[in-house]
Amino acid sequence: MTNPKVATLLKSWVESANSATTDFPLNNLPCGVFSLGDEDPRCGVAIGDFILDVTSLESEGILDLSDDPVFAVPFWNELMDLGPEAWAYFRDQITEMLAEGASKRWVVEDHLVPIKDVTLHLPIMVSEYTDFYAGKHHAMNVGTMMRGAENALPPNWLHIPIGYNGRASSVVVSGTDVRRPLGQTKPADATSPIFGPSRRFDFELELGAIVGRMSEGFISVAEADDNIFGYVLLNDWSARDIQGWEYQPLGPFQSKATATTISPWIVMKAALEPFRTSTPARELPLLPYLREPGPMLYDIALEVGLTPETGTETIISRTNYAQMYYSAAQQLCHHTTSGCRMNVGDLLGSGTISGPEKSARGSMIELSWGGKEPLTLPTGPRSFLEDGDTITLRGAASGNGYKIGFGPCTGRLLPALPVPDWAK
Repeated sequence: MTNPKVATLLKSWVESANSATTDFPLNNLPCGVFSLGDEDPRCGVAIGDFILDVTSLESEGILDLSDDPVFAVPFWNELMDLGPEAWAYFRDQITEMLAEGASKRWVVEDHLVPIKDVTLHLPIMVSEYTDFYAGKHHAMNVGTMMRGAENALPPNWLHIPIGYNGRASSVVVSGTDVRRPLGQTKPADATSPIFGPSRRFDFELELGAIVGRMSEGFISVAEADDNIFGYVLLNDWSARDIQGWEYQPLGPFQSKATATTISPWIVMKAALEPFRTSTPARELPLLPYLREPGPMLYDIALEVGLTPETGTETIISRTNYAQMYYSAAQQLCHHTTSGCRMNVGDLLGSGTISGPEKSARGSMIELSWGGKEPLTLPTGPRSFLEDGDTITLRGAASGNGYKIGFGPCTGRLLPALPVPDWAK
């Protein structure tokens, strides 16, 4: 479903933004936080090979959104808190400043910083983090490995988006190293559990939705969609052996607490509007409160690259966000049914995004079928992640002569810390 009003590239006086290959054309304008050298982090918008420093634009009175400063802090929660009308006004103002022939070019030009020179930081203060299990192909694959194909999906799966409350403290920005966790596991051939490094550490390819408006009480799917500010790539690192021992009866706990990596750029929902698409056909009708008023997913192509410590990157998975069974709006709506308050800066993980083909599986446990069918990499067979591996997630929606990209979402796996003597 393509909106003809924004189906082609919007031209900018920033020449690098007019390339068909850049993640950051004028159509995109994703939101991030950056620092230059020893300077304090501040808010910026990516445009081509540059970042537009919106903190300095505001401090000099070139950008005015509110009576109080919005970008005096190094996160985007203050803008989100102003609501959708302010989000739209902000995008309009930045688009006007950067568009080809802009009258303010000579004023704005001094506020551009090359992306290659900066350090990127978390773009939001994460209030709470909830991760879902809403990809049907992933749920079928993992369920089949654990319970057999006839019992792959739990009885509730086709009726509600299943999720668990994760840790906001574990969310880190792309480029942050991740340490292999220690934990308690019970190998199949062991008579009792053991404690030590996870031997089956994994990634999960997900998209994260950023909640931009607080809500108290039950909200509809349409209201939930209005409350989403934007999206990030998300890697839900998972210790499968720890998970297998701990998850019954209350679900994941320590196996998911190591780290959750997100991309440094929030792609605002407005930039993705031309790429809306519908969720798959329902096998069973949903209850009325979860039914969608229109297309709630997006056509976003995704891929995963694995780079060993010594070697080059291999693309090990390609899939699409359109494969999700439940949209972020449905997840957010369901989250509020208990009266749970949702806060500005809440992060919702989509769940692993896998497709129907083996090459479209979004985790190592699926790609290697639990270790029984190892992947073949140039450096040798691989079932789970090894120390020194770097995982890179990429994603983009493709328009006519442009794309809306997220930039890379990367993390390198470091060896586990030694088990202290008192824990042996």
